[in-house]
Amino acid sequence: MAIGLASGKSGFDGNFSPIMYSKQAQIALRRASVISAITNNSYFGEIANQGDVVRIQKEPDVTVNALERKTAISVQDLDDTEFQLTIDKANYFAFKMDDIEEQFSHIDFVSLAADRAAYKMADAIDVDVLKYMTGTADSGQYSTAVSGTAQHPTSGELNGEFLKVNQLDMSDFSNITTSASSGTSGDSVPIAPRLPGATSKGTTTASPLQVIARMARQLDTGDVDSRGRYLVVDPIFVEMLKDEDSRLMNGDFGGNGQLMNGLVADNIHGMKVYVSNNLPTDGTGPGTSGTTAQDDNFGVILAGQEEAVASAEQINKVENYRDPDSFADIVRGMHLYGRKILRPQALVTVRYNAA
Repeated sequence: MAIGLASGKSGFDGNFSPIMYSKQAQIALRRASVISAITNNSYFGEIANQGDVVRIQKEPDVTVNALERKTAISVQDLDDTEFQLTIDKANYFAFKMDDIEEQFSHIDFVSLAADRAAYKMADAIDVDVLKYMTGTADSGQYSTAVSGTAQHPTSGELNGEFLKVNQLDMSDFSNITTSASSGTSGDSVPIAPRLPGATSKGTTTASPLQVIARMARQLDTGDVDSRGRYLVVDPIFVEMLKDEDSRLMNGDFGGNGQLMNGLVADNIHGMKVYVSNNLPTDGTGPGTSGTTAQDDNFGVILAGQEEAVASAEQINKVENYRDPDSFADIVRGMHLYGRKILRPQALVTVRYNAA
């Protein structure tokens, strides 16, 4: 692809800086990515090469004992174990800046290309990490397990790196009693907005707010910190939320920058709500209509807390060189990243389909 530069900004006349380009792309990437808003990415900058390991100190568990007079206290030795976040993912970009087109351009294509490269890389990271956080295999098919070693003591209650009780499905909504697949474990939850004035839960569907409240309850049950909670949903779920109560989404019209990183509501049941087109789906996805649950056509939504997953990433090795076969510069860059679930109790998923 041939890309022109603004006049006087040739890629080989000393004005193009790979270091500055890398910084531009990195800033734009972090603004565009939902993942940067919902994961602990404080480990940015500790990466040099693919295969590097970022060591994360595990929060020690401190025992509180009853104090008895005239009795010696018991001193606890703290466990200094750590998590390991392996940088095992890499993406790249490469494009050409043509010398001739550069003479006729009035646009700074370096900045423009930096923004576009950052957006595309952010999109690729979101797809991959959201699959990982929701338990989706690399093949794109939803599964209840993710490859990787769980680094916490609840191994008997896990599917891969996930707590089984936090993977909600049809069987977790007891009000749904008349569906053809009522109560079937593993099936999706048929969702429809509750009608205005309704005083009871439906017997064929759950409402969007009911589902969110159930996810919040699951986080509460797991003693998950109320600070930094989030919910990631797809546009179909957002539409049903608006149908149920448009006042929930007033942040859409605030004009205060809330839509950065896909943020569409600042607080529903204690969670910031983000919309993303990168959540995994199965079959024909969540738009599959019908009042019955689905076992192979559904979407997945995710609730969590910002400390649940650690991510580390770095745009690395941005460089430019002369194209030996034309009068142009080639700019290429590599992006390295990794992700690791640290607190499975702080991740909750729901399979659903629109009823």
